[in-house]
Amino acid sequence: MKYIDYYKILGVSKSANNAEIKKAYRKLARKYHPDINPGNVEAERKFKEINEANEVLSNYENRKKYDKYGKEWKHADEFEKANQKRQSQDYQYPNSGQYGYSTFSEDDFSDFFNSKFGGQNFRRKNRRPKFKGQDYYAKLQLNITDILKSEKQTLTIAGKKIRLTIPAGIENGQEIKIKNYGEVVGSAGENGDLYIKFELINNTNFKRKKNDLYLNVDIDLYRAILGGEIIIPTIDGKKVKLKVKPETQNNTKIKLKGKGMPIYKDEENWGDLYITYNIQIPKNLSDTERNLFVKLSKLR
Repeated sequence: MKYIDYYKILGVSKSANNAEIKKAYRKLARKYHPDINPGNVEAERKFKEINEANEVLSNYENRKKYDKYGKEWKHADEFEKANQKRQSQDYQYPNSGQYGYSTFSEDDFSDFFNSKFGGQNFRRKNRRPKFKGQDYYAKLQLNITDILKSEKQTLTIAGKKIRLTIPAGIENGQEIKIKNYGEVVGSAGENGDLYIKFELINNTNFKRKKNDLYLNVDIDLYRAILGGEIIIPTIDGKKVKLKVKPETQNNTKIKLKGKGMPIYKDEENWGDLYITYNIQIPKNLSDTERNLFVKLSKLR
């Protein structure tokens, strides 16, 4: 088997990192892709070499074996076992120069495996490697009130219209993948994928944490002391009537079960809404009001 310099094929140094290898591979794969060079035998040959080089050098274990064993890198495990077995025998003869064992050379390994398995096992299958198209990335902005139920939307990305269902309760920054909607490479390979990242704008007074919502509600001092009723909004626009208990303290928290956000991919169930009461102290008291508060303080 002839030695093939994969580093030379990709035009990178032996110290190149994965990012450099990937960049070089993509550039060359596009240049020599069969769809771009129809009927060009030389371009197809180069395309196969480029994919073969990338298959080896982009994989840590394969690259390690290639750097050590060269053209026989695929049989590195067998080489290691054979060498360990030979060393473990630890023969000791008086004339070590005549009977001693040295480390296998590359030719020794080739001869060993050709005799044991037959040369046909070293032949690479003549198949056309697949090339994956570039992935596309898009950002979609939505209001938080747009994700209270699953909605179908039609997007236009790279000139193509894509109809997709946006699940209720999706998170800010969440990303979904739509397979095969990236770069189209045709029958020679696999189309890239489309990744859509969601950016949610909070157009409400609610604060969201996962599936739960939080809201601060102001109540006047008299209602806090004597009790009463208040009306508060919920995320879906409906109103809820709450009873305020007498002698309610500032920062009192209550939970309204099922009044939060819909749970992602389970919109029949919702998170909870947590209300925090902020008691408002009256301002600009009249003389009569102030005197009443003075009398009250003396009673306490």
